[in-house]
Amino acid sequence: MGIMEKVPVKFFTRNFFLSSSGYSQPPQGTYLIRLNLMENREEQQEWRKDERKKMKGKRVIAGILLVGILATALAGCKNADVTKKEREKPVITLGSDSYPPYNYLNEDGIPTGIDVELATEAFRRMGYQVDVVQINWEKKKELVESGEIDCIMGCFSMEGRLDDYRWAGPYIASRQVVAVNESSDIYKLSDLEGKNLAVQSTTKPEGIFLNRTDERIPKLGNLISLGHRELIYTFLGKGYVDAVAAHEESIVQYMKDYDASFRILEDPLMVVGIGVAFAKEDDRGICEQMDQTLEEMRQDGTSLKIIKKYLDDPQKYLEVDDLGY
Repeated sequence: MGIMEKVPVKFFTRNFFLSSSGYSQPPQGTYLIRLNLMENREEQQEWRKDERKKMKGKRVIAGILLVGILATALAGCKNADVTKKEREKPVITLGSDSYPPYNYLNEDGIPTGIDVELATEAFRRMGYQVDVVQINWEKKKELVESGEIDCIMGCFSMEGRLDDYRWAGPYIASRQVVAVNESSDIYKLSDLEGKNLAVQSTTKPEGIFLNRTDERIPKLGNLISLGHRELIYTFLGKGYVDAVAAHEESIVQYMKDYDASFRILEDPLMVVGIGVAFAKEDDRGICEQMDQTLEEMRQDGTSLKIIKKYLDDPQKYLEVDDLGY
């Protein structure tokens, strides 16, 4: 496409800085020991009484300290046992890409986010530990079918893919929306006719604008599919495209992270259910167990507690009963 040839694209990576603390020698101190010699027996006896009292107190303190040390040691052994048990649990390999606030690397380079926390808790209840790996999102189906990963979980829309995978969910309801620059003259979906719009490749908005099965969706000038989430917002901010389409949470998170100012159109493209995808032929029963566990977490308030750490008005994301899956 012409626009791709005209625009020089720069790829930005986030830099992480690791700082280490050096150890310096403590300041050298001078300890002065004073020896007071008693001049008579009475004074010596009084001194011994005082010392016995002091020693008694020291024994009590020493006893308390010993109990504390033993308790700490026992707790350490217990924690070591727990850690050992955790390490001995079978591992579920969960594939995702970077999609804040659902899955991203924190400042220490550790996967975090809504889906990471939900998955960790759900699989813990099921007796598994989780290894979250970053994958090429365009190859997700190939990876899960080959067994290289056990499941896909990364704000993954179930809509239109129900027959492609074995699903656990929906566990979250999400709006697919269109965003534009604040100065844009686009206010409704019909205003997109003839415009250039960017999406992340193989995501639900790509299918919505390619297939145009919804009569509200106009014919675009160009649909630009990009491999990385951040690039669609870079294209919008630079004016290379007129609009972007994505999950509302992703757009809001990007604006927070990069102090960007976009305007989200009032009418959503679609409200979709978010699920965990397993291979269609996966008959281990893990998917069904995951589905049940995620529902239990929704009912007992665990999911709400996790989501509210990342999103405002968290309850609306748990309204999945009427999605029809």
